[in-house]
Amino acid sequence: MRHLLALPLFSALLLLPRPAMAQVAVADSGDTAWMILCGLLVLLAALPGLMLRHAGLTHARSGLSVIVQGFVVAAGISLLWATIGYSLAYAPGSSWLGGGANILLADLGALRDGLTIPESAFVLFQMTLAIFAACLLPGAVAGRVKMGWMTAFALLWLLLVYAPVVHWVWGGGWLAHMGVLDFAGALVVHLCAGFSALALTLVVGKRRAAASGHAPLLGLAGGALLWIGWMGIVGGWALGATDEAATAILNAHFAACAGACGWMAVERIDGGRVTAAGPASGALAGLVAISASAAVVGPGGAMVIGLVAAMLCRIGKALLGTRIDDAADIFLIHGLGGLTGMLLLMPFALPALGGVGFAAGVSLGGAFVAQIAGIAAVALWAMMGSAIIALILSVAMPPRISAREEAEGLDLMQHGQQSWDFR
Repeated sequence: MRHLLALPLFSALLLLPRPAMAQVAVADSGDTAWMILCGLLVLLAALPGLMLRHAGLTHARSGLSVIVQGFVVAAGISLLWATIGYSLAYAPGSSWLGGGANILLADLGALRDGLTIPESAFVLFQMTLAIFAACLLPGAVAGRVKMGWMTAFALLWLLLVYAPVVHWVWGGGWLAHMGVLDFAGALVVHLCAGFSALALTLVVGKRRAAASGHAPLLGLAGGALLWIGWMGIVGGWALGATDEAATAILNAHFAACAGACGWMAVERIDGGRVTAAGPASGALAGLVAISASAAVVGPGGAMVIGLVAAMLCRIGKALLGTRIDDAADIFLIHGLGGLTGMLLLMPFALPALGGVGFAAGVSLGGAFVAQIAGIAAVALWAMMGSAIIALILSVAMPPRISAREEAEGLDLMQHGQQSWDFR
């Protein structure tokens, strides 16, 4: 009976005017799952991919130490990214550097501004890119530096070189305001790491004895994992499971295929034969170059970009390979490849050549000036910053292993037991 008496009162309450309820934006589960998957693909490229490639390209008795250095660098970069790296790169701040709002990943939004994914998924994806960039560096000086020195260098490099560059371009900094275009990291990740590797090799110096890669099979396996994982880099930068993501992946694959063919063609002309490492190196050069424009060029443009970049990188290796002791060709592939991709973005982004065109009010000449400015700024910052970090660290702790250790290799086996010295 009491329930029946309450019905009129309940009905009257329903008729009372109520304040309008604001719709709360929620993350798109499909886009979120896509970003998590892309982050895992980038980790696949960074951890087994780069490590196997670097191990295969170095001395037989130092291959394991290069892998261990990669693991340690990846772990340190991950912790530092969560502590302060993400905040310096993406938190609101000045045009030069982010602020401290997201230290220890505090105050992350339910959604990343303007996107359909939670900010935690964005942090995950960006962390894997930082790991990838930092794990390129040990490959340049493989077999001649101490693990502690390399780890300290990589951590300082993240804070002083990489995070500011990320903020300048992707975090709304001064290069972004200038109009610099970089879809998936040809400038921010590859050119930055490539020119940093150049400075690092110059400061550390050449190996005391020439050493070639001992395991082409490992290098090819690493290259194959990089090829697969790269789909996560370009697909993830669409920031959702969209047509743009599929387009970027297609173009990246086309560029890799054309790059492999271009590298082999130059090798055949230059040396009369194709090396085992050639196809993987060419594919990697094509992937680096197309990262600047994977979603804004057509398939034909992607093929030309991959082909031209790989051929230029292979010519650069022929001209500079003996002058720069870069065990994994980090500067020649990532530095020169990223530079080539940034420049080729402009013509092939035009609708006449199959691209999507520039934003309203942006001309080809204006885009060219912005790209040149971005390339020059990042290259100089990477080289100067890396050289200063390396020189200061060298005062506190010598970077080089001894001549005997370098001759014997860092993967020392004692008394038949597998015990290694990774000082």
